[in-house]
Amino acid sequence: MNKEQREEIFKRFAKNNPAPTTELQYKNEFELLIAVILSAQATDVSVNKATPLLFKAANTPKKMAALGEEGLKEYIKSIGLYHTKAKNIIKTCQILVEQHHSHVPRTREALEALPGVGRKTANVILNTAFGEPTIAVDTHIFRVANRIGLAKGKTPLEVEKQLLKVVPKQYLHDAHHWLILHGRYTCIARRPKCSACIIQDLCEYPDKVFD
Repeated sequence: MNKEQREEIFKRFAKNNPAPTTELQYKNEFELLIAVILSAQATDVSVNKATPLLFKAANTPKKMAALGEEGLKEYIKSIGLYHTKAKNIIKTCQILVEQHHSHVPRTREALEALPGVGRKTANVILNTAFGEPTIAVDTHIFRVANRIGLAKGKTPLEVEKQLLKVVPKQYLHDAHHWLILHGRYTCIARRPKCSACIIQDLCEYPDKVFD
């Protein structure tokens, strides 16, 4: 895939969706952090069903830490891996209170030091909360980037590094969201919806599916 093709792909994404963002529901940086931790190996839909009541009860690190693990589990037990997530979130909230004045840190190093926060989660926070041009490679982005020929790689980190090199700079901030949404609704894992795809003529996938 050449530079002109990549440019056209993101030009079309931008025209189709000028202001993309996460589908997770949140009102501040802390709520976003908790929602992203909860979304690991779970759907945004399941997280959005659980968080309104949780955030109503505890929308700051101090309030959430005060719930304790068992109290938190009552709000998030409909989400996968909730036992582990509850433990990580309570520890994270304690660290935010004790080390960061109850604010979500703005550096990758500080974010990745929080329990339950890996590189992907840190990238989401840096991009969505703080406007940094990062790309969090989840299963959707990994699949789409490899499938269409945009960025080839055997690991999420390889794909992330490739994307940061090849995505045109003016589109880098929003690329994360466009690629996730494209993978979630069009370039799906089984039987991608090539007939409805706005970039299918630019895509290098050899097994396109046209219904």
